[in-house]
Amino acid sequence: MATFGGFGASSTTGNPNGDFELKPPPNDTTSCLEWSPAPTPSGTLLLAAGAWDNQVRVYEIQASTTGTNGQAKAAYSHQGPVLDVSWNKEGTVLFSGGCDNQVIMWDPASQQQKVLGKHDAPVKCVHALKYGTFSHMVVTGSWDKTLRYWDTRTGQQAMQISVPERVYCMDVNENLMVVATANRKVLIYDIKAPQKPFQVIDSPLRYQSRCVACFRDNRGFALGSIEGRVAIHHVQAADKSANFAFKCHRVSNSGASTSDVYPVNAISFHPKFGTFATAGADGGYNFWDKDSKQRLKQFKRNTQPVTCSAWNSTGQFYAYGVGYDWHKGSQSHDPKTAKNFIYIHTATAAEIQPRAKK
Repeated sequence: MATFGGFGASSTTGNPNGDFELKPPPNDTTSCLEWSPAPTPSGTLLLAAGAWDNQVRVYEIQASTTGTNGQAKAAYSHQGPVLDVSWNKEGTVLFSGGCDNQVIMWDPASQQQKVLGKHDAPVKCVHALKYGTFSHMVVTGSWDKTLRYWDTRTGQQAMQISVPERVYCMDVNENLMVVATANRKVLIYDIKAPQKPFQVIDSPLRYQSRCVACFRDNRGFALGSIEGRVAIHHVQAADKSANFAFKCHRVSNSGASTSDVYPVNAISFHPKFGTFATAGADGGYNFWDKDSKQRLKQFKRNTQPVTCSAWNSTGQFYAYGVGYDWHKGSQSHDPKTAKNFIYIHTATAAEIQPRAKK
């Protein structure tokens, strides 16, 4: 565990959209971001960032009428790349998992960490449950083809559930949990009865699942793939007619009828409006309204992929990581020129609120 300080300058140099840059950045690609659900006693916001340099960093964000300030508050280490982070319901404990197969819990007040549990392969997804009597539980998904529930009160594993393949992405909202695995399987759970999914479907998309996010009203989920598509899928049969998929994060080739296709790396639903953001390996992020089937706002692309993203609890701030995501393999990675960034976009209602159908 380490602490470090120094306010990041408010400069937006190098960001095509003028977004605020958090400093210092990770030393390798940012893999995951999550805001604490509640402000600190001083009124600041905490943003946790996991990265491929084995570190979890926590930044303290303060917004005022004069702009945004960001302070690197603390950090702790895994023994391998960090793949996911999650705050508990109160924002008083942070959980993380990664390629060391460990699930770690960290207390911001004491800055102490301890191992909550272990998988038999890298931990791809970590979610602290925030639903009713389950708010003391953490669920993790791994490439060992299991989901595991951990009781934070006892520090013991409470349940282990086998899944058909490696867990690639997962999201939880209240009692709805959606797990996407290898071989394009999607498992849909009610955490009140977690032993067995109430639906198992093939992905609506033809290519590998990359990211998933539950609707805020729990009626369904959005699933992104490596092929620059997002599927909007409802879990109730009565809503089936509202399912659809659309193309995104594609860059048209000048003077040609073809486009370069990029993976969709992150989907994040706005906590207030139910609209959502997608972020991709093309370096861009866009805001969308699934109900009116419109793109609300297209932002200028960064020169490197956007690897992860997260809205804060009020929907004022959209944080995203920029760095190499390895979608073109090692031959396209130059460690001498590769740079990593975490940016914060201050969203306006006009950019993200729903619109009437065309």
